[in-house]
Amino acid sequence: MEPRVVCVLVLVCVLTLSSLAQGELETCVVAPHHRANCGAPGITPAQCKAKGCCFDSTVSGVPWCFHPAAVENQPDEECSF
Repeated sequence: MEPRVVCVLVLVCVLTLSSLAQGELETCVVAPHHRANCGAPGITPAQCKAKGCCFDSTVSGVPWCFHPAAVENQPDEECSF
């Protein structure tokens, strides 16, 4: 592999592992039909995020401001090339 590609892969692995080490146990990747409402109609993205919630207005008919999903504990994974 080219040195640049290896460097980028290492950087991605380091950033991923450091975010996990900082205790990020929630994600905003939630299927639209599983979203639990976190704000009143008309809430702005900034207001939503200030409440610790996620904002995604790309899907109509579901909450745009919603609670993040818990990240499941995964076995220790190593970056592989």
